[in-house]
Amino acid sequence: MLTPPPDLPPETIAAAVGVDAAAIVYQPVGFGSHHWSVGQEWFVTVDELDARRLSVGETRETAFDRLGAALAAASSVGDSYAVPPAGPLVRLGAYAAIRYPFVAGESYGFALYGPGEHREAVLRLLIGVHTTTFDRLRRDDFTVPHRDALEATLGGSVAGHAGPFEQRAAALINDNAGPIRKLLDRYDALAAVADPGRAVLTHGEPHTGNTLRTAAGWRLIDWETALIAPPERDLWLLGGDLSAYTDATGVAVRPELLEMYRLRWDIADLSIDVDRFRRPHTGNADDVECLSILEKVVGSLGSPAAQ
Repeated sequence: MLTPPPDLPPETIAAAVGVDAAAIVYQPVGFGSHHWSVGQEWFVTVDELDARRLSVGETRETAFDRLGAALAAASSVGDSYAVPPAGPLVRLGAYAAIRYPFVAGESYGFALYGPGEHREAVLRLLIGVHTTTFDRLRRDDFTVPHRDALEATLGGSVAGHAGPFEQRAAALINDNAGPIRKLLDRYDALAAVADPGRAVLTHGEPHTGNTLRTAAGWRLIDWETALIAPPERDLWLLGGDLSAYTDATGVAVRPELLEMYRLRWDIADLSIDVDRFRRPHTGNADDVECLSILEKVVGSLGSPAAQ
């Protein structure tokens, strides 16, 4: 995230995770979690539990427990595939904080994979992750986080006082209700016949921005959305020829599930951003970025790639 949470002092975070408060510095990197560096020793991540809920009715406690299990998956695969946390997940009211060792390396922004070393390295990482046994995670039931917020907005429900972008986001959704409904219907049709029995440990978001090239090799970071799910949940982001995955694992990749998870990515972007604007917000830099993402996703729905 681009801005730190205004109601969570860095001294509180530092005390909770056991780092030097004088050395903690906010880092406006990534999008979804808040990050601080602590010299060249530690890296701290904080998540907003309301944003990590799956629906408006889910409790923060449930979101905290699920997040803790997901981050434990990073520990289970070890430092050959991940940068595991160096301490437990700590509850701080509406937030959850965790400490990681600081690992030097080359990081990347979000982008599509092209042919070459980066894609091949991530494919190798995913083969390793998918063949790791870990049973503490929730199995993917194909629920889209915050879809209830999207459905409510499509149904005309707008509070009108959440913040400066609520009405704008609602208008954007309802002006494009037809393509959005078509997207939801196609996703639901694919999910209805998806086979949950091919489930493996999945990272959930192995895009370029969640990769780190270290002196010891490539690693996947940001495991907050890890789930037990069909392998296509990760593989769709790689694109291209996936025969090497089948050769290594014996698992045939299913095109309809690649499509399903690609559609879910767009639906999740719509749902998460709409949910943000249905909750109190101020119009800060993160809100501006979320509105930009929402506009881009809605604008892409009529493109050939979204059909």
